[in-house]
Amino acid sequence: METQSKRNPEPNPGEAVAHIASAQQILKALQEKIGEHPEIGAAITKLEMALNVLAIQTGGLL
Repeated sequence: METQSKRNPEPNPGEAVAHIASAQQILKALQEKIGEHPEIGAAITKLEMALNVLAIQTGGLL
């Protein structure tokens, strides 16, 4: 029988941060290739906001 922790694993903020940082780098590279675009800029801003929220939720232990 599975334990509660196996069914609902602890969230891993470090993993989320890595994914967000990777997405941010990809979007910035794309922005450099195609030039300024409002939707890419908005996506980068949203990713930066998500990183800040994760940092606050984890007490800066990212």
